Amino acid sequence: MADRVTHTTHAHDGEIVVFHIGMTIRKWHRPDLWMPVFAAMPKMLAELERNKAAAGHGDAEDLGFMGAATLFGAQGPFIVQWWRNTDLLYAYARRAESKHLPAWQAFNAAARKHPGAVGIWHETYAVPAGHIESIYGNGAKVGLGKITGTVLVMQRGRGARERLGATLS
Repeated sequence: MADRVTHTTHAHDGEIVVFHIGMTIRKWHRPDLWMPVFAAMPKMLAELERNKAAAGHGDAEDLGFMGAATLFGAQGPFIVQWWRNTDLLYAYARRAESKHLPAWQAFNAAARKHPGAVGIWHETYAVPAGHIESIYGNGAKVGLGKITGTVLVMQRGRGARERLGATLS
């Protein structure tokens, strides 16, 4: 008898912000123009991961960053980030002592000198509690399930529509 496939879903129960951020490289032959933009994001992610760990131990204020995944597409690299809410995401973006603000200022200065060499973009999705559905089959751990952990899918319902409106008890 074959083993049954185990289905799980994300463990997070509450609102969430899904933040996509990326860059488009239009002058590949000019790494001097796009490499600083490319190199800035790992520094920000490392800063956010350090803060998340410190906040988890009670040694720092929780900035609201839950985790991230780096992806590469035809137009360039991009990151999917998960945040607790938009207020915390925006507060990090404006935080003078964070790595984001200097990177943003450096990008703007370089973009004025060399327009069209590299572009940046972001999209913010604020998802209210109860409006997320996920399923991970046979041990897959990606996305929100990797960030927040997983629970058995039946805790949220039998089908996708039921899970979309369910919350954990």
